Amino acid sequence: MKLKNKVAVVTGGAQGIGAGIVRAYAEEGAHVVIADVALHAAERLRAELGGDAMAIRLDVGNRVSIDAMIAEVTTRLGGVDILVNNAAVFDMGPFLEITEESFDRQFDINVKGLLFTLQAVASHMVAQGRRGKIINMASQAGRRGEALVAVYCATKAAVISLTQSAGLALIKQGINVNGIAPGVVDTPMWDRVDALFGKYENLPQGEKKRQVGLAVPMGRMGRPEDYGGAAVFLASADSDYVVAQTLNVDGGNWMS
Repeated sequence: MKLKNKVAVVTGGAQGIGAGIVRAYAEEGAHVVIADVALHAAERLRAELGGDAMAIRLDVGNRVSIDAMIAEVTTRLGGVDILVNNAAVFDMGPFLEITEESFDRQFDINVKGLLFTLQAVASHMVAQGRRGKIINMASQAGRRGEALVAVYCATKAAVISLTQSAGLALIKQGINVNGIAPGVVDTPMWDRVDALFGKYENLPQGEKKRQVGLAVPMGRMGRPEDYGGAAVFLASADSDYVVAQTLNVDGGNWMS
C-alpha cells in the first residue's frame, strides 16, 4: 500500500495506459481521480474499481476545465498529492502535408495542456504546503524523429524537456517531477496508429502492429499494465531522490 490515502489524479485515465495506471494506484491504496474528456468511460472504470475512486470530466486544452477539476477534487478529497499527465492525442502524415490544424491540436493537448495542468496542480500543492509527485507521460517518439510522425515526436520531445525544467524548478518546493517514456503499447490509440501507417505505407490492417511488436527486444508490444510499476515507483516515497528524469519503459527499444 505504497500510496495509501494519497489523492492521485490521472488525466486521460479512462482507457489505455492511463487506465492501467489508475488500476495500479487503486491497488496501492490511493484515492484515484479518473480525469478524462470521455466522462462515460471514466465512470465505467470508476464503477469497476468501486471504493472511493472518482470520475471527473477534464479537457486539458481548457484552463477553466483544469481549474474546475482541481476545485472539485479539493472539495471532495482535500487536495492533490499525485498528478499523472497522461492525456494526449496523435496524428501523422507525410512531412510536406502537415497542416496547421493537426499541429495546433497536438501541441494544444500534448504540450500546452500538459504544461498548464502541471502548473495548476503544482501551484495548488505549494499553496497547501503539500509535498507532491508529478509524472509526465512522454514517449520513445520524443527521443528521436520519425518521417511520418514529425509533430507528435516534437510534442513528446517537448514533454521530456518540460519535465527537466519543471523538475528543477519545483524540487525546492518539495515536488518531484519526473516522466515515463513508453514504447509501442497495445491500446486503442495504437489501433488508430496502425490504421494511419496502413494508409501511408500501404499495409493491411494489423500489419504495422505485428511488425513493431516483433521489433521490440522483448518480442511484444507493451500492455497498459506494464506501466503500473513505474508509475507507482515515481509516485511513492521510493523515488524521493529522483528528480527531472524520464524513465524509458519500452521493452528495450531505447537506451539513454
